Amino acid sequence: MPKESSQPRSVAILVDQGSSPFEFACACEVFGTRRREQFGFELYETQVVSAQPSTLMRDGLFTLTGAADLPALEAADTIVVPNRPYPDTPSHTEVLAALRRAHRRGARLVGLCTGAFTLAEAGLLHGRPAAVHWQLAEQFRQLHPDVELRLNELYVDDGDILTSAGSAAALDLSLHIVRIDHGAEIANSVSRRLVFAGFRDGGQQQFIDKALPESRYVPLSSTLEWARHRLELTTGVADLARHANVSPATLHRRFRDELGTTPLAWLTTERVQLALRILERTPATMDEVAHRSGLGTAVNLRTLIKRHTGLSPSAYRMRFSELGSQ
Repeated sequence: MPKESSQPRSVAILVDQGSSPFEFACACEVFGTRRREQFGFELYETQVVSAQPSTLMRDGLFTLTGAADLPALEAADTIVVPNRPYPDTPSHTEVLAALRRAHRRGARLVGLCTGAFTLAEAGLLHGRPAAVHWQLAEQFRQLHPDVELRLNELYVDDGDILTSAGSAAALDLSLHIVRIDHGAEIANSVSRRLVFAGFRDGGQQQFIDKALPESRYVPLSSTLEWARHRLELTTGVADLARHANVSPATLHRRFRDELGTTPLAWLTTERVQLALRILERTPATMDEVAHRSGLGTAVNLRTLIKRHTGLSPSAYRMRFSELGSQ
C-alpha cells in the first residue's frame, strides 16, 4: 500500500443523549477496529467523544461512559456526528457548537441516518444536498426546508459533509469513506471481513416499505456472481436476463426491487470497482485497464473513475498504488 496510508487517520465518533446504538456500532466496527494484523498498519485512530460524563443511549437501553470530552474533537480529521431516534428532540447546544467549530477548521463531518438532522440543526447543511431515511423525509423537509434532500440515494458525498439514509446505508457510507481514504482494495477487504455485501454506489435508491411479490425465480445472486467473472467481456443487460431466465423488463424490475438499482448501473459500478483494483495492483496502461475491466476505452475509463472517485485514473493510482508511490 502507499506510504501515506501507513499513518492512521483520526476519527471521532460523537454521541449525544439518545444516540442510536446501531449506527454507533457501525462506525465503531469500520473505523475503530484494529487492522494491523490484516493490513500491516492501522487505518484509523478512533475515539468516542461525548459532551457528558455519561450518555444514555436510545430508549435507555444502556449508558455509555468513559468517552473523551468535547475538546478531543479538535484533533479529529473526521467526525461521525450524533444520530437519534427522535429527530425533533433538540441536540445538546455544546455538541452543535463543537460541530460548527470543527466544520470551520475543515474537519470532515459524517451523518449516519438521522445524523443529517444534527448537521442541519447545526446550520451546516444550508443549501447543500443530504440523504435521510425515506420514512423521515417529510419531517426533515418541514424542519429544514433549506436543505436539498435527495430521497432516492443511499448516501450523499458532498466533500466535507457526508450523509447516509437508513441504518444499513451507514455501512455503505462508512465503506465509501474507507475507499476514499485507503483505496478500493482495502475497502473491499474490510467489507469481506464484515461479511457485508460488496460496495453499493450512493446513487442506488433506498429500499422502500413494500413486500416483495412471491417469485418463481431463483435469487439474483447466482446471476450476479456469474457476471462478476465476465466483467471484461461485453456482458450486457440482455446477457444477464438470459442467464436469469427472465425478460429484460422483468430483470429491471427485479434489480429495482432486490438491489435498488438498474442492471446497467450495477454492471458499471462492478466494472469501475474492478478497474480500481487493477490500477492499485498493476502497472497496466489506461487502455489495458479499460479493456480488462470491460469499460472499453481509456476515455470511458477516465470519465467513470472521475465520477466515482473524484480522481483521474492516474491520480488514483498515484494515491493508492505501491507502483505510484515509488
